Amino acid sequence: MTLSSVLHDVLQFMATGITDLTAWQVFLYTMVVTHITIASVTIYLHRHQAHRALELHAIPSHFFRFWLWLTTGQVTKEWAAIHRKHHAKCDTEEDPHSPVTRGIKKVFWEGAELYRAESKNMETMAKYGHGTPTDWIERNLYTKYSWLGVVSLFVINFVLFGVIGISVWAVQMMWIPITAAGIINGIGHYWGYRNYDCADAATNIIPFGILIGGEELHNNHHTYATSAKLSSKWYEIDIGWAYIRALEMLGLAKVKKLAPEPKFSHGKLEADFETLQSVIANRYDVMAKYAKSIKHAWKEELEHLKHKAELEKRFLKSSRKLMQREPGKLAEAHHEQLSELFQHSKALETMHHMRVELGAIWERSHFTREQLLQKLQDWCTRAEASGIQSLQDFSLRLRSYA
Repeated sequence: MTLSSVLHDVLQFMATGITDLTAWQVFLYTMVVTHITIASVTIYLHRHQAHRALELHAIPSHFFRFWLWLTTGQVTKEWAAIHRKHHAKCDTEEDPHSPVTRGIKKVFWEGAELYRAESKNMETMAKYGHGTPTDWIERNLYTKYSWLGVVSLFVINFVLFGVIGISVWAVQMMWIPITAAGIINGIGHYWGYRNYDCADAATNIIPFGILIGGEELHNNHHTYATSAKLSSKWYEIDIGWAYIRALEMLGLAKVKKLAPEPKFSHGKLEADFETLQSVIANRYDVMAKYAKSIKHAWKEELEHLKHKAELEKRFLKSSRKLMQREPGKLAEAHHEQLSELFQHSKALETMHHMRVELGAIWERSHFTREQLLQKLQDWCTRAEASGIQSLQDFSLRLRSYA
């Protein structure tokens, strides 16, 4: 064997590794392994560990744990604790990664740094990190040598693909910081659509949760945090849920919690205790439907409002958005704007005040069941006597909850 042949073999190895794959094959490999990482995060870390929405058999559980150690260096306790704190303190100053308090640029570009900083907070780990793995391999490898996995992955990628394997490794290292820390934690509280008016600023980024495993449906998740399924509309896709169902059919997973699905008993003449219980359990669905009723009422009133010379288009546009928001979240200036609007539309004023009263029904924890039912029945009676078609239609639907 000559020196030139040795150099040729070395250069050949550095160019293609031991696999000799084409660029497209390497790209496909990269997409597959990064998606497995996403699936591991959403199924194991998020839905299983942080929220206990499902149980996992030892086989997928250990696979996900190993894969995350290898491809991210992620410590289960740290991830679960920080995420639980995020929900407990969401969009407040104590939230580890909220764009509402820290700014979208900070969270999007430095989300991983925010995570690392919070992982050093021993109070967070002690308070929110309970119930995570503490077995021998977790203590002596996955946590103690969390860095060893990604170093091993660097070597593996280099052996498999040569120099281009370094690029594959770099993509794998950036995948979770960009998709989870940046896009979900950042954009998922900054931009998108909302099915439900949950207590924080969480949004659904897009209805097709494929690239980030279903985590794109962030508003749905923050509304029903312990649900194993993140999609809630017929057109929404949660690929993570598809994987969970596949594992369940194989006997490798068991779903514990799902978002409540409202049931109806049409033809009810009056709300009863069954209605009351269902309305409270499905309050987010109730308020989402009420927001749609406000939209219908707005359309009916719009032509009338347009003829008011003093009401500008910008005023009407912003007022429409304010009408659909939770009244308790509005600033003083917003209330003043709505007060001006209501001077020109008693129907919209009625819709607004009736929304406040409806929301108060499930907030009155000191009331008896009988008192709450009386409040609900009275609300329906006044809604149906209001003369506002949208409100009347909503009331008929409301009393049919079962």
